[in-house]
Amino acid sequence: MSIISTVSLWLIPLIIGFILLYGTFKKVPTYESFVEGGKDGLNIAFSIIPYLVGMLVAISIFRASGAMEYFTGLMKPFFTMIGIPVEIVPLALIRPISGTAALGLTSDIISTYGPDSFLGRLASTLQGSTDTTFYVLTVYFGAVGIKKMGDALKIGLLADLVGIIAALVVVTLVFG
Repeated sequence: MSIISTVSLWLIPLIIGFILLYGTFKKVPTYESFVEGGKDGLNIAFSIIPYLVGMLVAISIFRASGAMEYFTGLMKPFFTMIGIPVEIVPLALIRPISGTAALGLTSDIISTYGPDSFLGRLASTLQGSTDTTFYVLTVYFGAVGIKKMGDALKIGLLADLVGIIAALVVVTLVFG
């Protein structure tokens, strides 16, 4: 076993042990604090369920209605003209909304075209270079009661666009 494997195996238990020892040294009731944190975590989980269900229903309706396929078909000439494979467009559209749906689309692309194909590599890179912006805003902002999220949404979507463009450029340069 290499030194890196050994360090990575023991790193998290050592960090947790250090936190517990430090808390005990500072006379913090560590077990009671842990239990209280667990209670808070459960309360937060229950409070975000309505936001999560609403978002998942909206995604299901969007996919099942055929709206994504209609949009992709409508924009196919434009995407083809600028060199974006039309097969990747649904992934680019759904990734900011749902990580699970995007993972499903990525799996479909990889199973259809192969993991070593241009589209498989592009889908994988796109999956890793963007975030689930709407999910993050809906769940986390909803959990803490933030109602105005306009600037965060703009910056999040801009970051997603930059990630999509970067994925296209990097995969085209490296594997194209």
